[in-house]
Amino acid sequence: IERYKKANSDTSNSGTVAEVNAQYYQQESSKLRQQISSLQNSNSRSLVRDSVSTMTLRDLKQLEGRLEKGIAKIRARKNELMYAEVEYMQKREMELQNDNIYLRSKVSENERGQQPVNMMASGSASSEYDHMVSPYDSRNF
Repeated sequence: IERYKKANSDTSNSGTVAEVNAQYYQQESSKLRQQISSLQNSNSRSLVRDSVSTMTLRDLKQLEGRLEKGIAKIRARKNELMYAEVEYMQKREMELQNDNIYLRSKVSENERGQQPVNMMASGSASSEYDHMVSPYDSRNF
């Protein structure tokens, strides 16, 4: 009933009923995941406290080995992500350098294009326009 009411009231804002249902189920699944996660964390903490005190030395060594393997996997994944990020940044740096070279060439072309205009203006008889024509200075841009 709630979904029907929500779908009828939000049809103008959210779109079709199917979209509303999809959003509703996504929200519900997100809430359920959070609840499951919190329950697992609370249960595992109490189980670990209770079970560690009764474990034998052999069991503790096995647990330590599993924990070390888990940490190694986490570190390996972290390194993979960091290397991927470095690779992306290096690629981005090259793209920006290429863009910079391209833009510098465009600026120099523009400056070369304005030089003949400046020479023609300096050779003309009317000096009132001479002060208006100035070469393009990329530093002032």
